[in-house]
Amino acid sequence: MTEDRRLKVLSAIVTDYVRTREPVGSRTLVERYRLGVSPATIRNDMAALEDEGYIHQPHTSAGRIPTQKGYRLFVDCIAAVKPLSAPERAAITRLLSGAVDLEEVVVRTVRVLAQLTGQLAVVEYPSLRRTALRHLELVALGSSRVLLVIITDTGRVEQRTVSLPAGELVDPLVLDRLRTRINKLMAGHLAEDVIPALTLLAEQAPTEERAILAAVARELVAALRPEAEERLVVAGTANLARANLDFSALGPLLDAVEEQVVLLRLFAGVDAADCKSDAAEGPRVTIGEENDDDALAEASVITATYGLGSGDAIAHLGVIGPTRMDYPATIAAVNAVALYLSRFLTGPQQ
Repeated sequence: MTEDRRLKVLSAIVTDYVRTREPVGSRTLVERYRLGVSPATIRNDMAALEDEGYIHQPHTSAGRIPTQKGYRLFVDCIAAVKPLSAPERAAITRLLSGAVDLEEVVVRTVRVLAQLTGQLAVVEYPSLRRTALRHLELVALGSSRVLLVIITDTGRVEQRTVSLPAGELVDPLVLDRLRTRINKLMAGHLAEDVIPALTLLAEQAPTEERAILAAVARELVAALRPEAEERLVVAGTANLARANLDFSALGPLLDAVEEQVVLLRLFAGVDAADCKSDAAEGPRVTIGEENDDDALAEASVITATYGLGSGDAIAHLGVIGPTRMDYPATIAAVNAVALYLSRFLTGPQQ
C-alpha cells in the first residue's frame, strides 16, 4: 500500500537524520535501507511527504529532514520501543539496589536517566499530597521550638521548625502525648485528610496541648501546600548544551530548566492532559510546539509517572532534548526507569 510505504520512507528518513544529523536524500535511502522499491518511487514518496508537511528541504539541492509533524507521525505510528540492552538493564538494577533511602535513589535515578538517554533528565520527588503519612515526629529543639518531621509511606522525609507563641514553653510530657495522639489519628491517611483530622484533634485536645497543636498544625498544613512541597532533581544539563546545533536559541531553555517553573508546569500539564484522555499508560511524548511553552518550542519531552502500584501515580520523571531524538530508545529508557523506581517504592518500603 502506498500509505504504508510512505510511512516506511518517513521512518528511514527520521532514523537516518537522528543518527547523522545530515539531510537525507533518495540515494541514501536506496543504499542504506531495503525499501523494496525503485529510486524513482522513493523520490515520489518523498515529494508526497513534503507536500503533506512531514519532511522539508532545508536548502536547495539538499536532502530532506523531518518536521515536527513528521516526528509526531513517527512516534504515533511507527516507533517500536527498543528493548534495553543487558548492560543498560544491569546499570539500572545496580543503581537502585545500592540506594538505601528515597533521597539517594532519586539522585541516582536522575543521573542514570541522563546517562542512558544522552538528554537532560528530570525526576520529581513523590508528592506529599499524593502519598500517605507513615509517621509524624515531634522533637523539642529548646524551650519554645519543636522540630516537625513528616515521613511518608514512600520514604520521603520533610522537616519543619515550629515556633511556639510568645510565653508558651515546650513541655516534654505534653509533646510526647501529642505525638502519640497525632500518629494514632493520622498515620496511614492521605494528606487531604490532614485538615479534617487536625480539626477533630483540636476539638478533643486538652488545654495544655492546644498551643503546641495549633503551631504544629500550621506548619503541617503549610508543608502540604502544592506550591510548597514540589521538588525536582535535574541532571544532564551538559547533554542539552552539546545539542546546541539543534536549537536556534538554547538560552531560554537552559534558563527555564534552571528556574524549574517551566518543568513543574510541564508535569502539571501532563496530569491535565491525561485526565482528559483517560490517562493512557506508558511514557507521553510532546514535540516542539505541543509543549505550549516558548522555551520548549524546539524541544521534545518524554515523561512518565511512577508510584506505589498500578495506576497509582505519585510523581513524574522525564527527559528533555532536541526534536532530533532517538525516540524508541529514549521512550524505552524512560519507561524502564519509571518501572524500576516504582518497584523500589513498593519493595523495601512495604
